[in-house]
Amino acid sequence: MLAYRTLNNASIETLHEAFQNAFSDYQVEMNLPIETFKQMLQRRGYAPEISIGTFIDDRLVGFVLNGLRNLNGKTTVYDIGTGVIIDYRRQGVTSNMLLNVKEVLKQNQIEQYLLEVIQSNTSALQLYKKEGFKIRRNFSCFKIDKNSYAPVKNHKVKHTDQMAWEQLREFWDFEPSWQNSIDSVNAVSKEFLYSIVHYDNTIAGYGIINKRTGDIPQIAVKKVYRGKGIGRSIVTDLIENTESQKINTLNVDDESKCMKDFLIKLGFEPTVSQYEMLLHIG
Repeated sequence: MLAYRTLNNASIETLHEAFQNAFSDYQVEMNLPIETFKQMLQRRGYAPEISIGTFIDDRLVGFVLNGLRNLNGKTTVYDIGTGVIIDYRRQGVTSNMLLNVKEVLKQNQIEQYLLEVIQSNTSALQLYKKEGFKIRRNFSCFKIDKNSYAPVKNHKVKHTDQMAWEQLREFWDFEPSWQNSIDSVNAVSKEFLYSIVHYDNTIAGYGIINKRTGDIPQIAVKKVYRGKGIGRSIVTDLIENTESQKINTLNVDDESKCMKDFLIKLGFEPTVSQYEMLLHIG
């Protein structure tokens, strides 16, 4: 008999085992060591009290892992990951978990629910549409292998621990997705290297990379300083300062043609496209 309840009492080991099983045949490789998994939850604001698990006896066979934050003035929950282990699929488990999640969110006066779904994952996309989620943005993801990147550094790049976020936000062409947001970076701040370039005695551009995994959550150059090789110098510095051979830039807003063109010019290849979807609660 399947039972649905919050994940308050589920250990990180239990969550990790179910996550690995559920995503073992996913379109994107999700083979995360437990430490990386733990960091992912922390980075995305994991809140077990509003996350739902499907249990058979005490075994976790399905989950909706949710993060909780304030987004643009609204209490927002973000779906970090939804999965069902292979043996329990096609039994309506995901739909039932989402019903339970909606109840919990209403009880907690959550205003909106945000998630991302791979555009080619039609079954998940149809389910979310049926549940009332609306497409908010289109994202593209990119990757490059360290060995195939041609390093160019025309500008002096410095490293910093103090990010002047209010100033740097003005450089953006688009609001970073949940996992790339300022809150997400700050949640695991020591995992990242922060590179900046000065021009005319002011910050002209910056970039951030995970020192271990090669994930670049943010890179931006102030509009007036673009076209001078500043962005390329920053990317070169970031790539030099990560242990990972694989470099990823996830969730670039499709509206930002210049960012996509910039990455492709540097040799990054598109991987998957995602929809960011939003549900208003209540």
